Amino acid sequence: MALKQQRKQEIISEYQTHETDTGSADVQVAMLTEKISKLSAHLKDNKQDYSSQRGLLKMIGKRKRLLTYIQKQSVERYRALITRLGIRG
Repeated sequence: MALKQQRKQEIISEYQTHETDTGSADVQVAMLTEKISKLSAHLKDNKQDYSSQRGLLKMIGKRKRLLTYIQKQSVERYRALITRLGIRG
């Protein structure tokens, strides 16, 4: 489930830390969160799509590793990001 270019630009502009930032951990987590939500909706309709299910688990693992990295760098930044994304309660 690829994201459309316009949506990618919106996510990048919303989560970037400076003018030319397109690949920081914050942006990557935001992109992965968007992809995960789209793929989760797909899997609700297509329960036996096991290859997509595996891809979803890989994306969740990557997002978790990136969040751990952000948490080690700055706890305040980590808390702000998960609050903005609404991924933990």
